[in-house]
Amino acid sequence: MAPILTQWTRLIRFVAAETSSVHIGEPVDPKLDVGVAAHQGIQIKAYEIIGSALDPSSQVTKTVLTVKHLLSPLARNQVGFVRCLGLNYSDHAEEAKLAAPAFPVLFVKPTSSLIGPEGTILIPAAAQPVEEHLPDYEVEFTIVIGKPAKDVKEEDALDYVLAYTGANDVSFRQHQMAVSQWCFSKGFDNTNPLGPCLVSASAIPDPQKVPLVCKLNGQVMQNGSTADQIFKVRRTIAHLSQGTTLEPGSIILTGTPKGVGFVRKPAVYLKHGDRVETWVGGGVGTLFNDVKEEKGISAKL
Repeated sequence: MAPILTQWTRLIRFVAAETSSVHIGEPVDPKLDVGVAAHQGIQIKAYEIIGSALDPSSQVTKTVLTVKHLLSPLARNQVGFVRCLGLNYSDHAEEAKLAAPAFPVLFVKPTSSLIGPEGTILIPAAAQPVEEHLPDYEVEFTIVIGKPAKDVKEEDALDYVLAYTGANDVSFRQHQMAVSQWCFSKGFDNTNPLGPCLVSASAIPDPQKVPLVCKLNGQVMQNGSTADQIFKVRRTIAHLSQGTTLEPGSIILTGTPKGVGFVRKPAVYLKHGDRVETWVGGGVGTLFNDVKEEKGISAKL
C-alpha cells in the first residue's frame, strides 16, 4: 500500500475576505503559525485549493485569497467518526497514579463537540459548578485518516494517514470518574477545539517526534512529546482497524501528556473567562480558545 501524497503541505479552511465564502487553501507563508496570526489579527494569505480536503488529488492554484475568518480545517460533516485514546502517555499515567493500559483505551465523541480556532469552549449547565465538575484541558496530536483502513498491519499503518492536526480534548472530570465509559463526559457540544491546520502525512514522516504544549491564561501547563506515547501512531491505527473500517475523514485523538489540571494540588480547572492555548509542532500550530460557562453563547465553528 502506497502512502497518501497530497498536492498541499499545510491546509487551512477559512472564510475569504474577497468572497465571504468558505474556501480551503495552503498558507503562502510556509512557516506561519496560522493560529497565532489569526489570534493577533495578522493578515493570512493562502493559495486557493480546488477540491476537498479529503481528496489527495485536490489542486493548489495560484489564486491568492485573504483569510477573513479561520475555521476548523475539517467541517463537522467531513469528520466521519471521532475516536480518542485515553491514558496513552506514560508520564500522564504516572501523574494520575494509574497503571499503563495493556490495550488502547478507546472512547468516542460526537462531531457536535468540535469547534475551531478562536471558537468558544462552552461549559454546559450539566458541568457546573466548575469547582465540583473540574473541566480540564488536554492538548492532543490528532490523526486524520485518508482512505478506508481495515485490518491494517502496523508496518503499513502510516500509509492510511492523510494528515495530522491538533486538538484539545476538554474533559469534565466529575462525570468522567463517575462511570467507566467516558463518551458523555468528553462529548458535550462545542467543547473540542480542532486545528488550526492539517499537515500532510509526508511532512511529518515520524509522528513520534512531535512536541505539544498547553497554556492556561499564559502559563505553561503541559509540555510534552509524542515520543512518550504508550501506543504509537502505527500501533493505534493497526489496533483500531481490527474488524473495523476507519473511513476517510475519521480522526483519532491520540492522548495527552502530563500536566492536566485535575491531578494537581490544588486542582486546576477551566472557568469562565479563561483562555486555553494548545500548540502542536510539525507545522500544525496553535489553537486559542476562550472558556465560557453556558449562558446562551454560541461557539464559532
